[in-house]
Parts: sequence; C-alpha cells; structure tokens
Amino acid sequence: MARSKRGTTEINSSSMADIAFLLLIFFLVTTTIANDKGLTLALPPHPDDVEQQDIKIPERNIFKILINSSDRLMVENQEMHDVSRLREMIKEFVLNNGVNPKLSDSPEKAIVSIKTNRGTSYERFIEVYNEVQGAYYDIYAERAGVTNEKWREIASNTSDPDNKRIYEKAREGLPMQISIAEPNKVSN
Repeated sequence: MARSKRGTTEINSSSMADIAFLLLIFFLVTTTIANDKGLTLALPPHPDDVEQQDIKIPERNIFKILINSSDRLMVENQEMHDVSRLREMIKEFVLNNGVNPKLSDSPEKAIVSIKTNRGTSYERFIEVYNEVQGAYYDIYAERAGVTNEKWREIASNTSDPDNKRIYEKAREGLPMQISIAEPNKVSN
C-alpha cells in the first residue's frame, strides 16, 4: 500500500487580519470614552516658586463659610440650614462698599472663604461653591444689564469682541475672590 503524499495545508492569514481589523474598528466606534468633568479653578502657584509673605486681611473683608464632616454649614459663625440664602448674603457682603461696618470695605477687598473638613461630601462642597459663584455671576449679570443665563454665555465666549467688552466692564473693580482653605482632619 502506497501512501499518498499530501501537501501541508495553510490557513489564509490575510482574511484573519481583516477580521481582527474590523473587530478593532467596531470596538473603537461603539465604545464611549468617559469625559472627566471638574471645576475650572485657577490654582495658586507652587509654594517653592513663591516667596511666603504674611498678608494681614481685616476680618470684616472675609466672609467665612465652614462645612463640617456632617455636611452642616456654618456661615459667619452662625449655623445655616438653607443654602439658597447664601447667595443673597454674599451679594450683600460684596456690594457693601463700607456702609455696614460688619461687612466688606469694598468689592475689591471682599474675599469669600470656604473651609471644609476632610469628611465633607463632594456634593455639599459643590452645592456651596455653586452658590458662591452664582452670587458673583448675579452681580456681574446685573452690572452688565443681562440675565444670568446670558452672562454665562458672554463669559464662555470672550473671543467675540462685544462679549469681551461687556465681560471686562462687568468685572471691572470686582474680582471673584473665592478662597478654598485647607481642610481640617476628620475628628471623632
């Protein structure tokens, strides 16, 4: 009995490469890439790059907001339950112009300080921060003579010369000075 010699069969690898390439394209097209969202904040310079100075700021020019680990709010040494009142209080503080001796000397000197505890929830911090920022946006919108929503559009598109002019005029002499203080440790 004679054995027939068969040649070795080869697998066509070009079609497998095509299938792998198509699968790769399929997964790239159908997969969503998560966008990280966050707060747009101007961070202070690195401590090594700046000479440390002691700056004396009068107490009346600092609006203090404290948030403890239970997410309870203390505003100007008084407990506050309704966060929505915060916006009006900040507007009154910033726009005081030295009239009330317990509030800021001028809008340029007014600083809103937010201090948290390491146990403070992100949701509570964001809620308070939004109210603080919203107070400034309300002031800017009022000075520009537009609605709050229109102000946000103007602020997000300062490449337009008209928007830039309105933006700079509304913010003139009224910087948004929000200080986020170093958090305290969680206490038992």
